[in-house]
Amino acid sequence: MAIKRVWHGWTTLENADKYQSILQNVVIPGIEAKNIAGLIKFEVLRFAHEDEVEFVTMMTFEALDNVIALQGEDYKKAYIPAAVQAVLKRWDIESPHYDLVETREYWTSIKSSVLRG
Repeated sequence: MAIKRVWHGWTTLENADKYQSILQNVVIPGIEAKNIAGLIKFEVLRFAHEDEVEFVTMMTFEALDNVIALQGEDYKKAYIPAAVQAVLKRWDIESPHYDLVETREYWTSIKSSVLRG
């Protein structure tokens, strides 16, 4: 059964683009460079509130053992590099891990490249 690792971080309106850039150009490539077996997908969500911007990251793994290979035995602990801490207001200290029970995808005419941007 696949595992979803979910994490939230919040930043100021002014730092949102900077954080997104660090995430996309430093953090995610750093994780990808580890070539963790069983890492299936990395998703980033962004939501602008009135006074801050919330980011959600979701990593999908084949199994919990793959998460442990990335994070170690204290796998619930969130990975927050210093460069990220400098631009976030607050963040989850731990990441919950959900069993992926079901996925239904409906990609008929929309290409995934449209969502990259």
